Amino acid sequence: MSNSIKLVLFLAIFCLINPVSASETAPAFKVPSAEGMVELDKLRGQVVYLDFWASWCTPCRKSFPWMNEMQHKYEKDGLTIVAVNLDKKRDVIDKFLKNTPANFTIAYDPGGQLAQTYKLVGMPTSYLIDRNGQIYETHVGFRKKDKDKLEAKILSLLNK
Repeated sequence: MSNSIKLVLFLAIFCLINPVSASETAPAFKVPSAEGMVELDKLRGQVVYLDFWASWCTPCRKSFPWMNEMQHKYEKDGLTIVAVNLDKKRDVIDKFLKNTPANFTIAYDPGGQLAQTYKLVGMPTSYLIDRNGQIYETHVGFRKKDKDKLEAKILSLLNK
């Protein structure tokens, strides 16, 4: 299948399936991480940047250094980054993380149930969740030009 046909199919599916959107309550979750279970309800009072990623996702490689920077810069102000991996095999996750370290929480959803709950349509997809558990922003993809806008939105929530 050519890349142009893949793009058309992706856009058609994207138009039919809308991700969980802003102003909705973020669906609760409990997913495993290397440090134990990660539960959205236990993160109330924090601003949560929930990111879905996979080892094969090129933009995901670019987003990790930025997420490391945001976690370091704003953790004391109440930012928690949770990056949920969708790969089925742990060895590909470990290889990715060896080459692209994460200084934030990595959680695992190999069956894709959480991704399905959030109606994921692209990689990466991130959800900015306010301290009360409401989705403030949904963002599909990761581009260099988006960094300042995303950081401004994080700051906006941290300052509320």
